[in-house]
Amino acid sequence: MNKIQEKLKEKGTLFVDGAWGTMMQNAGLKAGECPELWNLEHSEKVFEIAKAYADLGVDLIETNSFGGSRFKLGNFGLEDKAFEINKAAAEITKSAINDDQIVLGSIGPTGKILMMGDVTEQELYDAFAEQAKGLEAGGADAAIIETMTALDEALIAIRAVKDNTDLEIIVSFTFELTGAGEFRTMMGNLPAEVISEVINEGVNIVGTNCGNGLERMIPIIEDIRAEFKDVPILVNANAGMPHLHDGETVFPESPDEMAGFIPKVMDAGANIIGGCCGTTPEHIVKMMNAATKG
Repeated sequence: MNKIQEKLKEKGTLFVDGAWGTMMQNAGLKAGECPELWNLEHSEKVFEIAKAYADLGVDLIETNSFGGSRFKLGNFGLEDKAFEINKAAAEITKSAINDDQIVLGSIGPTGKILMMGDVTEQELYDAFAEQAKGLEAGGADAAIIETMTALDEALIAIRAVKDNTDLEIIVSFTFELTGAGEFRTMMGNLPAEVISEVINEGVNIVGTNCGNGLERMIPIIEDIRAEFKDVPILVNANAGMPHLHDGETVFPESPDEMAGFIPKVMDAGANIIGGCCGTTPEHIVKMMNAATKG
């Protein structure tokens, strides 16, 4: 199943939704509350968020399942509900979209580090497989393995999704700017290094999300495109670099400011564009309009 790649051939540039956490907080999610449990207990509010993005006309809408592994859910005593929660997440997004839109099942890091001995490879594999199977059962068309900082964890997630589902796969890493002026993962890998490895695993769409605003995403996209001429590249940027204001995290970039970077992002080689932390439907629609004008 290659719905995303088919749509890319048709349209050239695709758009993804924006932040879910920001929207859920605005809808009443409290600090320390499990966002994914809302799929079962406040499904109508999750539906409203998915529908708000779907109504913009974006091509791909994610699911409320970023922390849906049994490891993350275990922090709330919900590890045995992993399959149920992920299935519900996909069902909700599926019910909010039209036939031309694609359900993108969100799979985030587990919070466990292999090299520290926190977890075994088999345990990671089983957790990702469980999550992916739940997303597919709920109607997801693809999986986005996102906000990855550890290559070994990303590779295990890829294998688990490929072995246990027919979901199309996107893998997206988070990079930080070092003192030497390079962008690297938290584990020290350059963009081309991790992208090469996931492509070797058979992943056909790669990218970067979180950790940076759109301006700082541009050199990352350029680095990836310089090494991989034809691979579709996704970028889901934050609404600028966050800072604390009156004890709260603020993402400073307005919809117009983010939209201003879209021509450069597209010139750098991005094919799939959306938002991460701090972005809203207003950010996404402004970016979509900027792409059309370009």
